[in-house]
Amino acid sequence: MSTNLMQYVVVRGDLAKVLNWTTGAVIAQACHASSAVMHLFHDDPIMKQYTSDLDKMNKVVLEAPDENSLKQLTAELLEAEVDHKLWVEQPENIPTCLVTKPYRKEIGRASCRERV
Repeated sequence: MSTNLMQYVVVRGDLAKVLNWTTGAVIAQACHASSAVMHLFHDDPIMKQYTSDLDKMNKVVLEAPDENSLKQLTAELLEAEVDHKLWVEQPENIPTCLVTKPYRKEIGRASCRERV
């Protein structure tokens, strides 16, 4: 069961607030990144556990203020060896969203929530 697992989604807040992206466009970035993580880690035992009960998948959505903070979080997660995907919208080449592989709540909290 996936109840003790959490997936973190970190979306740039300035996409809507400063760059005037529509709500749908911002949500699409999170969907792209989340789908990519599911594909990239589909054979991972933790991902299999997380997706074993689709009605109990838990996510936390956080805001990174801007591109620099999202890139900084990416660097910190790489250093901490936290598996994730930074979604870069193409063809514009704009980093928009980051999604972690599911982790136990305490690992994800320390990795994302306390850094954003």
